[in-house]
Amino acid sequence: MAHLLGAEQLRVEYPTRVVLDGVTVGIGEGDRIGVVGRNGDGKSTLLRILAGKQEPDGGRVTRRRGVTLGMLDQADELATGRTVLQTVVGDRPEHEWAGDRNVRDVLAGLIADIPGDTLVDDLSGGQRRRVALAALLSREWDIVVLDEPTNHLDIGGVAWLAEHLKRRWPAGQGALLVVTHDRWFLDEVSLDTWEVHDRIVEPFEGGYAAYVLQRMERDRQAATMEAKRQNLMKKELAWLRRGAPARTSKPKFRIEAANALIADVPPLRDTVELTQMATSRLGKDVIDLLDVSVSYGDRVVLHDVEWRVAPGERTGILGVNGAGKSTLLKLIDGSLEPTAGRVKRGKTVVVATLDQQLADLSAVADERVSAVIASKRTSYVAGGKELTPGQLLERLGFTSAQLSTPIKDLSGGQKRRLQLLLILLDEPNVLIMDEPTNDLDTDMLAAIEDLLDSWPGTLIVVSHDRYLLERVTDQQFAVLGGRLRHLPGGVDEYLRLSAAMAGSAADAGRATVASVTSASGASAIATAPAPGSSAPAAAAAAPAAPALAGAERRAAEKELALVERRIAKLQGEVDALHVRLAEHDVSDYVGIGALHEQLREVEAQRDELETRWLELGELLG
Repeated sequence: MAHLLGAEQLRVEYPTRVVLDGVTVGIGEGDRIGVVGRNGDGKSTLLRILAGKQEPDGGRVTRRRGVTLGMLDQADELATGRTVLQTVVGDRPEHEWAGDRNVRDVLAGLIADIPGDTLVDDLSGGQRRRVALAALLSREWDIVVLDEPTNHLDIGGVAWLAEHLKRRWPAGQGALLVVTHDRWFLDEVSLDTWEVHDRIVEPFEGGYAAYVLQRMERDRQAATMEAKRQNLMKKELAWLRRGAPARTSKPKFRIEAANALIADVPPLRDTVELTQMATSRLGKDVIDLLDVSVSYGDRVVLHDVEWRVAPGERTGILGVNGAGKSTLLKLIDGSLEPTAGRVKRGKTVVVATLDQQLADLSAVADERVSAVIASKRTSYVAGGKELTPGQLLERLGFTSAQLSTPIKDLSGGQKRRLQLLLILLDEPNVLIMDEPTNDLDTDMLAAIEDLLDSWPGTLIVVSHDRYLLERVTDQQFAVLGGRLRHLPGGVDEYLRLSAAMAGSAADAGRATVASVTSASGASAIATAPAPGSSAPAAAAAAPAAPALAGAERRAAEKELALVERRIAKLQGEVDALHVRLAEHDVSDYVGIGALHEQLREVEAQRDELETRWLELGELLG
């Protein structure tokens, strides 16, 4: 493997602490490296030094002659006064970049919903981030360095980026170095993992899942060594006790239990117990959305939504930006009334929202953490154990010294954790989490997930973090075309449906372009909507196909109703087959194979009908 870039004996020191000390690393052809670690431990600093954007206080960085490196920093440095297209493709002639398959893929995958003649000065923060990423990926680099590339990408956009990076270079060529808190993304793109901690960089083979297993084994071995050391101390203490009594007045020790092997770890959640506890707190009725529709003027955001939220349910909500997820959350928390239909709430329902704004902390920004905590409950029950607020803070990564820190001086991640703690101390029974992963590193995400495992209430999560959704929720729904749809197949089913919608919109656009071209002799280019953008919004950029009328419309409506009934029937068959597979004798390989084959056939029929359902929806408008 050819060497591309290396660093020897790096040292980085800030006025209050040393971040990196004696770090030596190397990057070679074919490397795909994910970088993890706590916030503030030096991940971004390491990337900037390797990219040549920051000088270390000690050590050196060497790069092979001719090696090119491109970096996406957390700060979006876009030249002012330029359009989006100029920023992404530069000064290359149109025939050159339009003929480049990689450039077309990046444009369609990241910024298809942003007009190319828009000035970058007029873009939102999320749009600027996507434009900066597109500008980087549209060019050829030997090494690509990405610092939090998934910020401002929805779940479809993250899936597109992972696929793009996996096929960007042939096997054994190029190199990728990425820092991200998106653990699903890390597992998809990385072949090795670097953990930055305690001034060092520790390498692990494999992606995030392999890293977690290896780190657990490392901690287990460390615990074993500690147990041996404690045994030696115990012998020493026994010897001391044979001497003067004064010798034994102060020595104290505690022998830690060895970590259990992964096979002995119990299920993440006792769902039966949690449901029982949630029912006792909430009753049987939580929140019912009954034929709910919401319109803003002539724009229909949600229509005919029927959703009954049960006690103890853990639900993830998926959808592109602008699909109506925030509107759905406002209906649940009562801050928005529906245009049609009604929302029924249980009498004991107490809803709390962990939002992205941290607005509830602004009123107490000048107060110390300890004072704010003291104004809440003095205890909290988690996992059958009573915990003090201080113990909860410890579980969420706070130190005792930070209790005296004013809230305004906390980092973004610390504020996010404190916000969650204050919400839990108020003991709501319905918790809404809107993009809860912002500003949190992977270790803190794991700690919060562990805390939520023992929380006995109804949980509704909106997030583009696929790992978090699949970790803390037991079912997923999607907002598609203004309707709420259950996803038995989870995130994978959502991505299939989104792709089908995007394909239908693109086909409609191409058909319109073809008709215009044949009539006028002009040529046009249709661009597919980005997975990270709204498919309906992208489709709206093209001229709309004329809606059906008269007998054709009635026939299409009848077919649509028939297709919906057949889809529901096939979905019932899919669910029944899943149950049969779960209950089938695992030693009966022939029977299991037959059930799998039957399941594939039924799912293929359902997917085909779903595509037709989308086509009919487009025709009917």
